[in-house]
Amino acid sequence: MLDLIELRRDLHRHPELGFTEFRTASKVVGLLRQFGYEVIYGQDAMEPSSVRGLPEKEVLEAAYERALRDGADPAIAAHMKGGYTAVVGTLRGVQEGPTVAFRFDMDALPITESTETRHVPQAEGFRSLYEGHMHACAHDGHTTIGLGLAERLSDRQFAGTVKLIFQPAEEGVRGAYAMVHKGMLDDVDTLFCQHLGCDVPLGEIHGSSAGFLASTKLEARFRGVASHAGSSPEKGNNALLGAATALLNIQSLPRFSTGETRINVGVLEGGTAANIIPETARMIIETRSVDEQTNEELERRVRNIIAHSAGMHELEHKIRVIGGAIPIVCSPELAEMTAEEAQQVEGFVNQKAMGQTSSLGSEDASYMIRRVQELGGKGTYMIIGCDLPAPHHHPEFDIQEEVLPRSVELLERLARRTLR
Repeated sequence: MLDLIELRRDLHRHPELGFTEFRTASKVVGLLRQFGYEVIYGQDAMEPSSVRGLPEKEVLEAAYERALRDGADPAIAAHMKGGYTAVVGTLRGVQEGPTVAFRFDMDALPITESTETRHVPQAEGFRSLYEGHMHACAHDGHTTIGLGLAERLSDRQFAGTVKLIFQPAEEGVRGAYAMVHKGMLDDVDTLFCQHLGCDVPLGEIHGSSAGFLASTKLEARFRGVASHAGSSPEKGNNALLGAATALLNIQSLPRFSTGETRINVGVLEGGTAANIIPETARMIIETRSVDEQTNEELERRVRNIIAHSAGMHELEHKIRVIGGAIPIVCSPELAEMTAEEAQQVEGFVNQKAMGQTSSLGSEDASYMIRRVQELGGKGTYMIIGCDLPAPHHHPEFDIQEEVLPRSVELLERLARRTLR
């Protein structure tokens, strides 16, 4: 039987960023096969033409080699080269019936984990081995819960099909889109997505959540002409200046009466030396809104600013979408079911069908939920309470590991109730 604490700590020690989860995904494939699941992964689980925000080739190759050094199964990992780290495990019950799916994200964050003695992973010896990367959003816990659920359902004593979806690159809202476009959700009747923490205390469960924002992540690249900044500045076209012009105007976009919005330029880089007119520059921008149409309009205006800023400085420019999400509308039947089943699980002392509004973040599980609903199914995004010593995406983030077995039990109950 899986030791959930040991598994979670192993994953915590080996955090892998989006689309580089070679070791994690390899472990997932191996355990799913051990439990009798039919497993597809790599490009069989993702549409290559729909992948958003893949890291640079050299980053992928370095992460792949590191994963092999740290125990990834070479035969499995070889089919994930290039960043295709999605995994889907399917198990058919003893009788025919509907298909219920559960989604779990696997990726970590580019954050340096705390070395403070009060930080439990540091004190207990399972702090990240990869400096500059850490699990600071509970995805190590989510993956552990998914594998615990896989083991619990391996008896096949249900009517229908269980589908366990292990998604790469949730951070930056990148990984779900390509899985949806590959058709991984097209046979799903019921979809449960879940997250630990999110300002919900230990012992509380929310069967659904609201407030997730539509979002678009854009990368803009500018190209000008390099020149000597002292002797011939007029012969150069300053790509960094064009990007800076775009930044100031993007951050000055007005608010909208149609819905709350967010906008941020998170990266601006370019240039090589003080005496060279910068030939290239790069920006990463995100737009967000509670309303999908408002977000689309915000994105249109950002693209317009980038194009005109480039034109002002006689630059070439390219824009590509590197991530995105849409609002989530949960199916109330599943929210009620979750609250009812949580009452039967020891440790859940407060159950709510409809949870609080989220902290205005974004989630690309939204694409999965919408696809299931478009095809006549139901989906929800639940929050499983867990007291946190520090906020999500913080160097001292950690979870209470006692939440892991009760989460597995809850999801097992939901699966078996759906597949009676």
